[in-house]
Amino acid sequence: MADFRSSAIIDKPVHEVFQYVASMEHMPEIMPNVVKVEKLTEGDIGKGTLFKETRQVRGTTISADIEVLEFEQDKLFKTSTDSNGLITEYVYTFHEIAEGTQVELDAFIKTAGLRMKLTKGLIVKMIKREDGFQLEYLKEVLEK
Repeated sequence: MADFRSSAIIDKPVHEVFQYVASMEHMPEIMPNVVKVEKLTEGDIGKGTLFKETRQVRGTTISADIEVLEFEQDKLFKTSTDSNGLITEYVYTFHEIAEGTQVELDAFIKTAGLRMKLTKGLIVKMIKREDGFQLEYLKEVLEK
């Protein structure tokens, strides 16, 4: 079961919404703490593609690698980030509907080490507060 979920209906074609999310370069527009995302691997985006994400967290700049775990054009985009034993997996699913595109996000947070496991609830709340509204921001940006 996901640690948190969100969903949005966006009045744009599924291909346009999928491309915007999968390119990852737009993440700073929909995730306020993300400062920059750089593609690290050559070629088209797909399973195994790596990105470097830089974000501001409470006045500190933190960088982490993001790996694309699954990629199904216009349907599914799954990423994983491992930052010092905190593994965050985001699964985006895209559905073409009469109103445009329905996007769903399922977030899975995994922790390593006793201290992180004991504070997992707080970590999930913090990540949800930072990233949980990205689909709302995505809708705002794409429907302008």
